Amino acid sequence: MDIQWESPSENCRKAAGWIEREAPEADLVVLPEMFATGFSMNPAAIAQEMEGEVVTFLRDLAVRTGKAIVTSVAVRDRIRRTGPETGFFNRLFFFTPDGVRLTYDKRHRFRMGGEHEHYAEGSERRLVVHYKGFRICPLICYDLRFPVFSRNRGDYDLLLYVACWPEARREAWSTLLRARAIENLAYVAGVNRCGEEPGERLYSGDSAVLDFAGRPLAEAEPGRECMLSATLSLDELEAFRRRFPAHLDADEFALGGE
Repeated sequence: MDIQWESPSENCRKAAGWIEREAPEADLVVLPEMFATGFSMNPAAIAQEMEGEVVTFLRDLAVRTGKAIVTSVAVRDRIRRTGPETGFFNRLFFFTPDGVRLTYDKRHRFRMGGEHEHYAEGSERRLVVHYKGFRICPLICYDLRFPVFSRNRGDYDLLLYVACWPEARREAWSTLLRARAIENLAYVAGVNRCGEEPGERLYSGDSAVLDFAGRPLAEAEPGRECMLSATLSLDELEAFRRRFPAHLDADEFALGGE
């Protein structure tokens, strides 16, 4: 998706049109990181309330189309659930067709782009969603660079990354997506934006869906808007894990703060 800079209404209209016209059979639709605004470091101007325009739009779209929808949105919310202080988060949303809203706040903020100066760090554990028989772990962009945080602890079958990952590091994007699939014996989908943002930041997209051996099931043509589709088989995944049970030899570890 070529995101129009800080234009929520326009980006919502575009996303709704695609989903309604071009994904009639889809169970799950994934949009890029901050799909409504682009990767803006001006959260005071763009951040949504939890019951604001964009969040409400996504929930209603999921219910109307009968599809789960995943993306991230800049939001304003309380820093601590029980306190009065508010801040800004790059928050991932997973909306189910029955209107359930699940969230994950980005753990690794992209400091080279100043994200750590404008958005609060996610403090909760990562999210795993049970949907259509799959266990799905959705993460955000820069999280891709941290394999310990992304590691399969026997708790997911599909790893998702929504992203605004620049063209200058497109080789890293594609390489790391493949590595995450191979090392975690899981399907991986990476959904990235294309186009240009202010400051001549270019995005080539390079979205892809990979199987559990790192083989592409669907790949986007670089630099062009498109909608990819792929069908995932839980039976094939489980059969592969039985044939090649590398997860049984994984090292034990614990993440600090969890």
